[in-house]
Amino acid sequence: MIKKMQLPLQTLNLVTGFMVWVIISSLMPFISEDISIPSGKLAMVTAIPVVLGSILRIPLGYYANILGARIIFMCSFILLLFPVYFISEATTMAHLIIGGTFLGIGGAVFSVGVTSLPKYYTKDKHGLVNGIYGIGNLGTAVTTFSAPMIAAQIGWGPAVKLYLILLLIFIALNFFFGDRHEPKLKTPIIEQIKGVAKNEKLWLFSLFYFITFGSFVAFTIYLPNFLVSNFGLEKVDAGMRTAGFIAVATFFRPVGGWLADKFQPLFLLIGTFSIYTVAAIILAFMPSMGLYTVGCLAIAVSAGIGNGVIFKLVPLYFNKQAGIANGIVSMMGGLGGFFPPIMLSIIHAATGQYSIGFMLLSQVALASLVLVVWLYFNDKLALTSEVFNSTGQGIMVTDVTGLIKSVNPAFSKLTGYSEEEVLGKQPSILKSGRQSKEFYGSMWSEIKAKGMWQGEIWNKRKNGQEYLQWLNISAVKDETGEDVRYVGTFSDITNK
Repeated sequence: MIKKMQLPLQTLNLVTGFMVWVIISSLMPFISEDISIPSGKLAMVTAIPVVLGSILRIPLGYYANILGARIIFMCSFILLLFPVYFISEATTMAHLIIGGTFLGIGGAVFSVGVTSLPKYYTKDKHGLVNGIYGIGNLGTAVTTFSAPMIAAQIGWGPAVKLYLILLLIFIALNFFFGDRHEPKLKTPIIEQIKGVAKNEKLWLFSLFYFITFGSFVAFTIYLPNFLVSNFGLEKVDAGMRTAGFIAVATFFRPVGGWLADKFQPLFLLIGTFSIYTVAAIILAFMPSMGLYTVGCLAIAVSAGIGNGVIFKLVPLYFNKQAGIANGIVSMMGGLGGFFPPIMLSIIHAATGQYSIGFMLLSQVALASLVLVVWLYFNDKLALTSEVFNSTGQGIMVTDVTGLIKSVNPAFSKLTGYSEEEVLGKQPSILKSGRQSKEFYGSMWSEIKAKGMWQGEIWNKRKNGQEYLQWLNISAVKDETGEDVRYVGTFSDITNK
């Protein structure tokens, strides 16, 4: 019963953490009326919680494997009580920065669930499970939508204090219903980091998540004030539109995870970054409210699907180092939400517009699209290489002149020749002398006519021992039908 409760409980934990994480940005239109914040510092104050919320994801992901999700969620919510109360009593920008820094714990809990929940399900469900858990992103929408309305009625300070009650409720829920017997993994953190740091896929996934989740966080932070200042919307209306963006992105996250369980995940990312590139170009031209809404919703859909797909890929490639890999990738996503608001503020201060910032986003998305395509085809080549190197049959590849271009490990095991000894030489080095010239002439005539030949043949190992092979030779042709190389596969049938 307790195990079945972990997915809904941890998803609600994430909702709570994210609700707390965005308190400052959601209430900034109200807070700025009471606390003087220079326009140049506004983006920094709202982005501050993202920093710790990103960096802490690595240790929280790691310790979720060591101590279990129950302990980490409880401790995180207990620690959040202090900055929430501190912010509710803030009277200066310094107070907001100090309290906002520690609000980052609310965003850091993301790596706890994506590390813990896959332990309860088979691999073919990891994409959907992590996608459902990602619905916890709705916490940002809940706060963005509800906090301004509550603050309009009772003031922003008391509105912030209401989050103390929410945190206490979830501390109790985790204490009673968290899984005390969650499977633990105790690989040292340094060993885990060494295991993943040199893997290029980790850094590519980090870049992709930097864009998909980073843009989700950045738009959540940036939209409320932008819609008020640039389109003249009311604060509550801007909050509702931002909540709509968050809701769309969050809804499509489990959709992305489910699709990644059913289809090739990298192919889905190709579609995701294609949409990103076009949508960001639309936003760069600062269109009317209608087109701006279309561009934002396109980014919301692609961000949601991309987020779901990436957290299908991480446990797929990093099963034994899931905690640290999830932490690093999700940290990069969080940092992706920190830099864009600051960058947009700097660009706006220098040029008076946001177009350059959105055009830069489109170019980064385009670069990511190219990298995903490269990774997709590189994976296919890697699969081919794995099959080539792991098959038990000997394989020899020659060019049309008969020079050996490649052999696999089984070739060396069966013949005694290393790859270095045979590259650039003719296959005749394996001849035993038992077959006549007519035999070989007939064999090559059949290859030219039919594209292949198979049969028994006596060959000789490096040590001079003769053995009987079952040999298959196939011609590889180009688009015009010309032979470009020959592939021979063989096995030892002497004792059969």
